Order: sequence, then C-alpha cells, then structure tokens
Amino acid sequence: MRKLFLAAAAAIVMGTSAYADTIKVGVIGPFSGPFALQGKNFKAGIDAYMAVNGNKVGSDTVEIVYRDVPQADPAQSKALAQELIVKEKVQYLAGFYFTPDAMAVTPILKQGNVPMVIMNAATSAIVTKSPLVVRTSFTTWQTSTPIAKVAFDAGVKKVISVVSDYGPGIDAENAFKAGFEKAGGQVVEAIRMPLATNDFSPIMQRIKDSGAEGVFAFLPSGPTTLGFVKAYNENGLKAAGIKFFAPGDLTQESDLPALGDAALGIQTTFHYAVSHDSPENKAFVEAAAKAIGNKAELSFPSVSAYDGMYVIYKMIEATGGKQDAEKAVDAVKGLAWVSPRGPVSIDPESRHITQNIYLREVVKADDGTYINKEIQTFEKQGDPGLAAAK
Repeated sequence: MRKLFLAAAAAIVMGTSAYADTIKVGVIGPFSGPFALQGKNFKAGIDAYMAVNGNKVGSDTVEIVYRDVPQADPAQSKALAQELIVKEKVQYLAGFYFTPDAMAVTPILKQGNVPMVIMNAATSAIVTKSPLVVRTSFTTWQTSTPIAKVAFDAGVKKVISVVSDYGPGIDAENAFKAGFEKAGGQVVEAIRMPLATNDFSPIMQRIKDSGAEGVFAFLPSGPTTLGFVKAYNENGLKAAGIKFFAPGDLTQESDLPALGDAALGIQTTFHYAVSHDSPENKAFVEAAAKAIGNKAELSFPSVSAYDGMYVIYKMIEATGGKQDAEKAVDAVKGLAWVSPRGPVSIDPESRHITQNIYLREVVKADDGTYINKEIQTFEKQGDPGLAAAK
C-alpha cells in the first residue's frame, strides 16, 4: 500500500509542468508547543533571506508552505511530508528540527523527486540515508569534538558525560569521549536521560558523587537546556568547582536572559553566535531581528534556515525551475559562500556543511545583555561523525 502511495506521489509531482510559475518549499518544524521558538527562528531566517534577496529566482516565484510538528514525532513528520509532496506539490523539503523527524522522511525523497535541506537536525547519519539530503546546520560530532580538547587543556582530567538519549545526544557523547580520551582524559561515567526529563536534581547528585572535575552535557535546545543549566547552578555544582562543558545548544542566546549571571563563564563550542563580528552577520541580524520581531529571541536555527534558503535558491537556479531533485543536489555539491557565521561550503561527497567552530564564553556585554563571546576559532571543520555513521 505504501509503495502504491509513493508511486502515486511521484506521478503527481512528475506530472507538473517543467517550468513552474510558483516553486513551493515545504518547511516542517516546531511552530507551536515547547519548541515553538526554534520554529520561529526557522521562519525568521527564511523571511530574512527572502526580504534581502526577494521571492523570485529568474521568472519563478518561491512560496514557503509551513507544517507544524510541535515535538519529535516521526510518524507525523512523514505524513506531513507526504501531504506536502502530493497535495501541495512542493519541489523542496526543508526545516526538520529533530533528528527522528528527518530520518522518517528520507525514504520518500527519491519517489517524490524532492531534495531535503536540513536546517537543524544534527545526527551525522541523516546524510547517509538518502543522496538527496543536504545539511546547512551542523552535527553534534562537529560541535562537540573541539570542546573535548578545550576541557583537557583547561586542566580537567576526569569528566562525567550527561546527554539526552536520542541520536544527537549519543553522537555528542561519543564525540566528546573520543576527543577527550585521545587527549589523555577519562570519562568516568556516561549518563543518558530520556528526552522528556525535566527534573535534573537526581542527575546533579550523580555528577557530584562521580568524583568528576567537569561535566559534559548535551540536550536539545529549548526548555530542557534552560532547566539543566539552572539545575547545575541551583544544586551547587558551579559553586563546588565542577566545570561545565557543552556544545552551544546549552547556551542559546534566547535562554541567556533567563539564566542571567548563572550562565557567566560557561564555555561552549558551536558554529554560530548572534554576536559573531562580521559585516555579513550584522546585516543578517538586522534582517532576522526585524523578521522575528525581538532580537533577544534570535538563536542558531535562524542562520541555518537563512543559509538553507541560499542553497535552495541555487538549486532552483541550476534546474531552471524544473523539478529534478538529483540535478538540484548535484548543483550545490562543493558550493562555497560567506555565511553570517563565516566561510562555509557543502562537502561534495557527504553533502554536509564545512564551517568554522568557535569556542565561546558567556559574558555580559557593554549594554548589559548576555552574549556568547567568540574567543577561539577551529577553522574549516567537517563532520568527524560521518566515519562513525557508516
């Protein structure tokens, strides 16, 4: 039955005119519920790109069709993707905040003749599931590997790892462990928490009892990361001198006002900070802040969405508006440009983004706001997790 449905989807899509007047891009993400701010950042990045570059590629008009998945729900994501392909006749799929949602959609890309541009989902393996997947975000291997060296160089020799128990969390755990042990450190314990965990006090006690000098943590950005960082402070770990290391999901800018002084000094490694000092980023932040309505709500999904639209526009340009997923993806392999985050490129083999990863520290800016200040650059980082994903 499923094969028949997919064949019908492909037939409907392929039956569209070769040169469409309107090219639809289906964007799936969390636009309501606990992670709604992340979806709002998707939309801000997309709106900013189209405000700066217009809504036309050649003679074709680009239209965005949004679908809401409030939290990780693979079955719902797949159903919505099928609806977008069959009923809305989208030529491109994009968005995908959660890895399970992206994974669920990869099997239908070929039949639907539709490329997928990942604007967040961070498990390395996603790009291996279909040759029609391109990533403009990051992976947790990519952002978690550098922080392992930072921790060891800071004099920390024993660390406890605490991650959410799903694809990106496991990737983060493995990435940090590989990098930290290679440097000469020891991961004394590795804790995996259910995604729905919101009471972190028992976890904090285990961290205290482990004898570790530092904690490495990964959780999906949103209410969970805010709760975890608060618990780290409120349960006395910071006061006890247990150092905190994480990829930048843990200190997204939109959470910093709520964390306040409790976040000061936390070091993370990530691909983007809203405070990144470049003319491209200043222009982007101005446009994205206008799109989102409140600059304080801007965080990293916005820049991945902005760059995702750049890639989609290049795909449309290369195909002349014709629906040809394979040609569209081939056209952006090796594509290089200067993003608001810095120089980036699409690796021609993996279709994953190569980019700088920055060591950042939470500080208070001159205007009294809290920012992630970039203090070190790890240049041209690929994805170390791809070897592990094969």
